Amino acid sequence: MLILLRRSGKKKGVCLMRSIFSSFVLVVSFLIALCSGYAQPPSNQQADTTSQCVVDATWPKKPERFEWAQMPGITLDDRDQVYIFTRSRPTVQVYKTDGTFVRAWDSGDFSGAHYIRIGPKGNIWTANIADHVVRKHSPEGKLLLTIGQVGVAGADHEHFDKPTDMAVLPSGDIFVSDGYGNRRVVHFDAKGRYVNEWGQEGNQPGQFALPHAIVADSKGRLYVADRENARVQVFDAKGKLLAVWENIVTPWGLWMTKNQELWVCGSSCFKKEGTDEHIVLPPQDQVLMKLSLKGKVLQRIPLPKTAVPPGKPGELDWIHTVAFDSQGNLYLGDIQGKRAQKFRLKLKPRMNTNNHQNE
Repeated sequence: MLILLRRSGKKKGVCLMRSIFSSFVLVVSFLIALCSGYAQPPSNQQADTTSQCVVDATWPKKPERFEWAQMPGITLDDRDQVYIFTRSRPTVQVYKTDGTFVRAWDSGDFSGAHYIRIGPKGNIWTANIADHVVRKHSPEGKLLLTIGQVGVAGADHEHFDKPTDMAVLPSGDIFVSDGYGNRRVVHFDAKGRYVNEWGQEGNQPGQFALPHAIVADSKGRLYVADRENARVQVFDAKGKLLAVWENIVTPWGLWMTKNQELWVCGSSCFKKEGTDEHIVLPPQDQVLMKLSLKGKVLQRIPLPKTAVPPGKPGELDWIHTVAFDSQGNLYLGDIQGKRAQKFRLKLKPRMNTNNHQNE
């Protein structure tokens, strides 16, 4: 290199030295990443857009007698009432979008609260990983149906093992992601009668490491967050595998908008160096993504991660659930932060991105 510098002349030599220095910095950065034990996220993770989430620090107006714990589930009904599902009592709390408290009730063992969804007639569905059941409630909290046997884990047609979530179709059919124990999706009719199931533990297409969340689109296709495999898998209502979207995001929570856009909250796809094992816990960062129903990344929004618990308003720690109201306001709940928070999204025009698509 010294010979090249001498032959290049003073001016060109300076430029070459700068180039060499820049390359040196890149190499050092790479070595630091290796020493940390973590690989960098895949290239499609760099498709960031300049978007902003502005927190509403006054939301909600929680009654003083209530205590919040881990916040695994949030959903909204057609009247824009926000239902939060927390690992405390009362487990189900309902607020207006302006933060006003409406009502509350309990749904099983509070320590097992996981996801909460709204059915086609406005009924409330909850998944409980401690009770091993999913429950259907009226909007006022009256228990209407329990699928599974409370407190009993199993792998047959009548039992779950830590069910995580449920998608309810307009027909009333229920698809349960089951879950931490069984690694399957189970289909029931509107009366709670077993219809079908698919899936087993593994990392091959159609298998699950952890089916952590599930939603359906308007055509009845099912989107499953296979969290520990860092992918979203798409099925038809009979369990036929339609698509596998890998290395976009480590998905924790899913939300399907009325415009048929899939929102995913979770973390970037980091792997332990020298292995194919994804880093899930603790998450290395916090991200929110909007995907088309063909797996194309439409928006990628990095979120502020809590450095020192309990964190400042707008920060998140183990983001678990995502939901939107009819005005486009965003609601997020996290595990370590133990909060439900409301945000206003300010999305700037999308730039050229390296999007992943798997049809």
